[in-house]
Parts: sequence; C-alpha cells; structure tokens
Amino acid sequence: MATKAPKSDIDETGVTVSKPKKVAVGVPAVLHALKIANEQMGVGRSVQTLALVNQKDGFDCPGCAWPEEDKRHIAEFCENGAKAVAEEATLRTVGPAFFAQHPIDELRSHDDWWLGQQGRLTHPMILDEGATHYRPISWDDALQTVADEIAAVDDPDETVFYTSGRTSNEAAFLYQLLVRGIGTNNLPDCSNMCHESSGSALTETIGIGKGTVSIEDVHDADLLIVAGQNPGTNHPRMLSALEKAKQRGARVIAVNPLPEAGLMRFENPQTPRGVAFGGTKIADRFVQIRSGGDQALFQAIGKHLLEVEERDGGVLDHAFLAAHTSGIDGYREAMADADWPSLSEATGMPEATLRGIAEEVRTSKATIVCWAMGLTQHKHSVATLRDVVNVLLLQGNIGRAGAGVCPVRGHSNVQGDRTVGIYEKPSEAFLAALDREFAFTAPREHGFDTVEAIRAMRDGKVRVFMGMGGNFVSATPDTAVVESAMARVNLTVHVSTKLNRSHVVTGRRAIILPTLGRTDRDRRGGVEQRVTVEDSMGAVHGSRGRLAPPADDLLSEVAIVARLCGLLFADGVSPVIAPVSHDGDPERGLPEHGEIEPERRLPDAAGNVPHADWAALETDYALIRAHLSRVIPGFEDYDARIQKGRTFFLPNGPRDERRFATVDGKARFTANPLEFPVIPPGRLLLQTLRSHDQYNTTIYGKDDRYRGIHGGRRVVLVNADDVAELRFADGEIVDLVSEWTRPDGTVEERRAEEFRIVPYSTPRGNAAAYYPETNVLVPLDSVADVSGTPTSKAVIVRLERPRDPLANAIG
Repeated sequence: MATKAPKSDIDETGVTVSKPKKVAVGVPAVLHALKIANEQMGVGRSVQTLALVNQKDGFDCPGCAWPEEDKRHIAEFCENGAKAVAEEATLRTVGPAFFAQHPIDELRSHDDWWLGQQGRLTHPMILDEGATHYRPISWDDALQTVADEIAAVDDPDETVFYTSGRTSNEAAFLYQLLVRGIGTNNLPDCSNMCHESSGSALTETIGIGKGTVSIEDVHDADLLIVAGQNPGTNHPRMLSALEKAKQRGARVIAVNPLPEAGLMRFENPQTPRGVAFGGTKIADRFVQIRSGGDQALFQAIGKHLLEVEERDGGVLDHAFLAAHTSGIDGYREAMADADWPSLSEATGMPEATLRGIAEEVRTSKATIVCWAMGLTQHKHSVATLRDVVNVLLLQGNIGRAGAGVCPVRGHSNVQGDRTVGIYEKPSEAFLAALDREFAFTAPREHGFDTVEAIRAMRDGKVRVFMGMGGNFVSATPDTAVVESAMARVNLTVHVSTKLNRSHVVTGRRAIILPTLGRTDRDRRGGVEQRVTVEDSMGAVHGSRGRLAPPADDLLSEVAIVARLCGLLFADGVSPVIAPVSHDGDPERGLPEHGEIEPERRLPDAAGNVPHADWAALETDYALIRAHLSRVIPGFEDYDARIQKGRTFFLPNGPRDERRFATVDGKARFTANPLEFPVIPPGRLLLQTLRSHDQYNTTIYGKDDRYRGIHGGRRVVLVNADDVAELRFADGEIVDLVSEWTRPDGTVEERRAEEFRIVPYSTPRGNAAAYYPETNVLVPLDSVADVSGTPTSKAVIVRLERPRDPLANAIG
C-alpha cells in the first residue's frame, strides 16, 4: 500500500559508498521501480497506471522524449519512467491544510526531495506580500489576480513566461499565443539550458534544429557514437534500441568522462537473455575523454578521414559533397592546420587512439552520433556540434538510412514545445502565420532567454513571472542570484502538479495554480480530451490520461491558459463567423487538401489582441489543433492523424529529401578554432549531473546505485590520484568553491558546502557532482557562445576543508 510522505530531509551523514555497477537495468531495476510505485500509488493503482504508459490508447510517459516503436511492449516503460509516473499519480496530496500547517520559512528550509515527496497540489493558493503562510484562493480570484497584474505592467516586456518541457503541444501553442497577445516574446524555456546549443549548431549547418534520424535508423546503423550521454539513467529505453542495433551487427562507441553502467552492459528485463543469460554488451569501445574535449575528438576524426582520403581515396562521399554541401575547402584547410599534440592534450588520448576511433568511422557504412548535455553545456558547445556535423557530412551520413545526427532530448515534449512556438526568437514566417490566423500583429522584437530573463529580474525589470510547469529556481544556474532575482518580482505564478522549490522562493506575492498531470483524466465539455506531444525524433502522437484527478476542480494547463486569454483579450472573442470549405486556392495561400478555413474578422479598435473563441478552446482541444495546423507546416489534418493511437512524422528536410534550409540551401561545413578547458594547477573541472534516482530537478530517492552512492546526494566524484595530490582523503568532507574569471579579469567565487569526497574513475583534473545542489557554483554569465546555454559541464572549482564555524561567526 502507499506510504506517507517523509517527515525529514535527506540525512547526508548516512551516505555509504559501494563499487559502481557494470551492468544496467535487469531484475533490480524492475524491483526498484515497483517499490517506488507501490510507495506512491499502492499495488492496484500501480498496475492500472503502468499498463497505460506509452500505449496507443494510454498516456505518454512524463519522463524522457525517447520514441516508441509502432509495435508496443506490454510494459512500454523503463525504471525511471515508472518513477516519473508514480510521482505524478501518487495518492499523497498537498492541500490548504498542509499550507496552514507549514509556514513559508519552514518550507524554504527543506530540501528538494522532501518538497517533492509531499504529494499532488489540489487547490489554488496565494502568498500575500509579507504573509507567513500560503492561503487558499478560488480559481476565479486567482486567475483574475494574475490577469490584473499582467494588465497593470507599463511595458509587456516586464513579463516573463517560462515553459517546462512536459507541457503539451496544445497548451504550449495557446500559451505562446497568450504571451504574444500580451505583446512580448519573453518565452524562456528549459531548452535554453540543455539543447539550445544543438539547435544553434544544427540550424546553421543543416537548416533544422532537430535530429535527422528515426528509431529505425538507430536499429539499422553500422556505427553509433554515444557522446556526453548516460542513457542508462537519463533515457533507459534507448538501451533497447542500442541492443537491437547490436543484434543487427552495429558497433557502439561510448564517449564520456565517467564510465556509465548502461553503456557497458544491458540486461533487458523483457527478454530471457536479459533476465537469465547476462544481457548484451553495449559499448565496443569506451572513450574516457576529458570533459570538454569532444570538439578535439571530432576534429581528430575529421582530420584522419581527410588524410586517408588524400593518401588512398575512397573515404569521402564525393557525389553527396558536390550536390548537397558547401564550405568543404575551408574545413579541409582548418583540419590540415590542426595539430595532433593539441588534439591529444584536449582529449587526454594519444594520437594512435584517436586514429583508431577515426578508423571505425572510416569503415562504417552508416554512422549516427547521439549526444546530450555532456556536449551542449560548454562554452564551445556550438563549435563542438558543428564539428560533429562536419564529420558526418564527409561520408554523406545525413539523409540516408541508418545515419544522421541524434540529439537526445530530455523532457517528454521539450522538442514539441519549441515546434509550436515556445521560443524567444521566433521566425518571421511563424509570426506572419500567427497574425493571419488570429487577426492581430504579434511582437517582432526578440525576447529573453532563460539567462537573460534572470538578469532582467535581478535588475528589477520584471514585474510578473509565470512558469508553466518545471522548477525554475532549482533548474537554473547561480542559485543565489536567481533566488535574489525572484524576490524582486511583484508576482510569481506557477502552474504545477507537485510542490517544489520555486513555490517557496517567490516574488513579493506568489500564486500556485495546481493542474492536471499527464496521467489524469481530462474531461472538458462533457468529453475526455487528449493532448499531443512530439518525441525526440519528430514523431507526434496523442496522450490521454485515465486516472481520477486528485481534486475534482483541477484545471488542465489548456483551461488555465484559455481562461487567462479570455480575461486579457475580452475584445478578441469569437472571430469565426462560419466555416468555409475549399478545394485549394494558392492565391489565398490555402493548401489543396480541402481543409476547413474559417473566416476571420480584423482587429477592432479596442486594441491589438488575438481573436479566438477562448471558451470553446478550453472545452475542445481539437479546435486548438485546427488553429495550430493552419499556422505550422506539417500539421495538416492534425486531429485525424492522431486518432486511434496513430503517430505521424513532421517534415524534416535533411532526413526526408536531403533538403537543407540554410543560407545557401546546402549543408554547410564550418571551420572552427579548437577550444578546450584549461584547468589551473590545484583546481578541478566540475560537471554537474543527475543521480539515478532523479529526473532533472525531481529527486525520486536518495541513491545513485549504478555509481555506488547510497543514502545521500552531497558527494563529489574525483580521480583518486587527484584526491591524493590535493592532500585530501577518501570520505573527507569538503566545500566546493567555484572560480570564474569575468572578461574584465575579475575573479568571482561561489561556494557549495559539505560534500563528501568519493574517489572515482574519471580523467585527471575532472570531477562530478549532482545538481541542483551544485547549481549555486555555475556563474550566470558563464554561457556557451552563440546559444547562451549555461556552462554546467565546465565549472572550475577548488576543494576546501569547511571553514571554522567560530571564525564564520566572528566574520
């Protein structure tokens, strides 16, 4: 049966350490998943709920964005997916009585794990300025308060609207319309902190900010390079795809500073081989690269391929290069100038090893490169990913079966949210289509990304902050700066399913709007509604929750946004006069598939606001999909294409027809100066990462069993030789102090206290520790070139013994 929420925080004094695992998943993963599911949901609810995860007539997992095959397993979920579902479908609840019992100061003192374990939010709550407790507020009053505060700003850019990657396509499309109707493009999202570097590099080089492979391509690849990614923890269902590829003869190269169990061996619990016969070895070669050395690795591969081509020929795909690419001469010159000693220094590997890796690429018939945050959260991440593309282009490994780029997304709809308009820098084509559809003029000036939004709040330039899901305070860098910035905002609003730190680190006033989760039944207008999501490979499918919500009057994200639109855009109501069928009219821009095209009225004198029947959109999500289908190419016949569990793929020029929407219509080679972190003497380069009992900022439990950490989270993984050289000891408690040099030469320090040293297999000079505990060390202004992504994988730190408490008190 389900158990009660914990009464206390994690006791970090109880941490124990064992040997890291060399195999992932298997029966232990099943048992652990069922244990957490039972604790949160009880046996009966667990069976009912888990049977619907990722099924065609069920709901999309609220965890990662890895795609499903068309033919589904009975259990189409992984261990961490089961944990994500259990967290959302928990029987624990947080209502007005909880907030009456716990003052805000007490809630702020708890850790992220305790806050998240309390249960589902059930009632709108408001924290008045100067109040000690949240108090309940009606839905009408809560939404009117939000609308009044937004309407009172002097400039629309004094508002910021954040989006989490769990938000559905329908809610996200309506949300971006709300924001642009208000008059701003301030739409920061979690992509800004993870795969923004991927989007920046891919859009520039191949014309689309997404991957170019399908799940079938993964199965059919000859070589898969998995770089800066830990699928055993972050995308466990990916291991099944890698296993299938291995069974078809593929080789896998794992590139990472830490050895990860999931890339060593996979025991698939749904096969006899996985349960009883030792599973499948995944990585044929483990490349233990220095953190930040990935650009040098791909330059080494490219340099070797070009040298062998020059000597022997037969390496490059000359037909592809001539027909579909530009810039190869500049790239060839840059690689000729690259020197092997620098490439070896950056990677930590000798030239012979680098050439051996490159030989595997040379002999591969079809290569896919997969990556995640290990490549995207460095200062030179965009340059690194340009060099990934360079290597693939040389052999024509984009736009053919079993080959391409595969940025593996985290949140279950983070890619879909960007597709439907959650972006601070929208294209003119998108805005023009939005204008036509809703009879208004959207703002054209670019808005704030996540880092820019924090700077604006810090500087007192933001009056209203609204978060659609997520945990902004814990997800962002430079925690002390973020918390101080939030306190300067007049009103912070969070649409959430569970309690988190962003609810207790607030503006002068704060409102919590509880919402339906992915697992909850969503009945509007007398009909059960479905929403849609886009997976990491551009496939769109439906999701419909089946569980009774934790409170009868909970609103969906769609309903919350639609009601706010109705309050703010009262003059933009019911623009549709009558539907008009058509057979296509190119002069009017109408497609030739006979869809229904509504007549629209022009904006009236009351103001420039979007026009829609907001009440109708709240009760019929198909109407939102109809609007969306007329704004964004690829969504034609949207509603019909998701019926009966069907999936459809969005257009992808590079994948579908080797069409590249770049500045010159070609896939573009780029010449990128080599960059890599230089670690000062006596310092370490820290990367922040997740534990196995964690998904982004959601902490499921106290363990990281694959890495041998049990009962706590405040640990720092350090090479044993570095521990000795720095004159520390295994198990010693230290403070982590980050050092960042600003462009003007000023050195800034930040401190995270009391971490236990754990000797670990990592390259000399590298270290690792869990976020969000270490986000305090990441400087707000230390961001990737071009993308602006925080450099959470490249933090220079020193280890210090804790300062004397008496000395601290004296000052």
